Amino acid sequence: MTPRSVLISGAGVAGPTLAYWLARHGFRPTVVEKSRDLRSSGSPVDVRGAALPVVDAMGLLPRLRASATSATVVRVLNASGREVARVRMPAGRGRSDGGEVELPRGDLAAVLYEAAREDAEFLFDDGIASLRQDEHGVDVAFERAAPRRFDLVIGADGLHSTVRRLAFGPECAFVRPTGLFVATAPLGEPVEDPQEVVLYNAPGRLVSIHPSRDRALTAFIFRRPDITSFDHRDTDLHRRIVTESHAGLGWRVPDLLERLRHTDDLYFDAVSLVDLPTWANGRTALLGDAASCVSLLGDGSSLATAGAHTLAEALAAHPADPATALRRYESAHRTRVTPKQRGITRAAALLVPATRLGLATRNLAARLRPGGL
Repeated sequence: MTPRSVLISGAGVAGPTLAYWLARHGFRPTVVEKSRDLRSSGSPVDVRGAALPVVDAMGLLPRLRASATSATVVRVLNASGREVARVRMPAGRGRSDGGEVELPRGDLAAVLYEAAREDAEFLFDDGIASLRQDEHGVDVAFERAAPRRFDLVIGADGLHSTVRRLAFGPECAFVRPTGLFVATAPLGEPVEDPQEVVLYNAPGRLVSIHPSRDRALTAFIFRRPDITSFDHRDTDLHRRIVTESHAGLGWRVPDLLERLRHTDDLYFDAVSLVDLPTWANGRTALLGDAASCVSLLGDGSSLATAGAHTLAEALAAHPADPATALRRYESAHRTRVTPKQRGITRAAALLVPATRLGLATRNLAARLRPGGL
């Protein structure tokens, strides 16, 4: 029997993981990615929970630990730079043999890509222009490559998924902004202590410096419920939003905003929830943030990795019945995603308290509780 052809849109975390496991099960995966190469920016992410046995089975855990960050402590500062709380990060991170790994998102994506590239076709600097499916397959028109037909199409192309838009409907029907925004950029200089994440809060705003691994990152996370829509491709607009939202803050914020104005490596987006009644439409399905974004506190990469493995196993178990395979994948993976989505409000309240009282209460709890929040 000829192996089934599967087109995967997106070469981030979920896409290469899915391609790796599909190839192991005799499928022929093709991954299409709009960028010219792998994205190197973004905040550090965690590999934990159900994702750990997946990367371990891929033989990648030693490489991920070698790329791990070395941060062990979060220092919370006030506007004058004085420490007001200290939070220990979970044990087992970094280069130990513990239960999770924190590493730069770009490093995770690069390791997954290298694991998959020998057995999967990758098309960079291209995208999907249109999809037309029937009961036997999907005809795909690309922006650059010649049209092709695939047995299945999987959208692993993030919050602003092209596959979701083409096969399920407009983004506004499924994406629910939380009122939070996040921006990250390289710091551009070494940090004083590579084991410390430094965090400064004002009501509704957070600014942090993370030592990352080979280059430190600065992050801005803030509440702007008045912004209900924006062009996610307009970098100049993103700079203005971040600058306006943090005007007048103390600590190192003015200097960090000046650096942000001149960086060529700015990531910016709304923290959003993606909620669809189903992740499959015929022979097209969604994976990772495209299906169920939980873009806060680094859980997205772990969920994407675990979801990719679950999808590949379901397709391998039902190679002649993709409808059953996609239902079983969704049923299993929703049990992981739903609690994370329900907890995002509490996570946001802890990370970016909206009021001075909330901020003082959070800092007091961090000081009094062993190990921090």
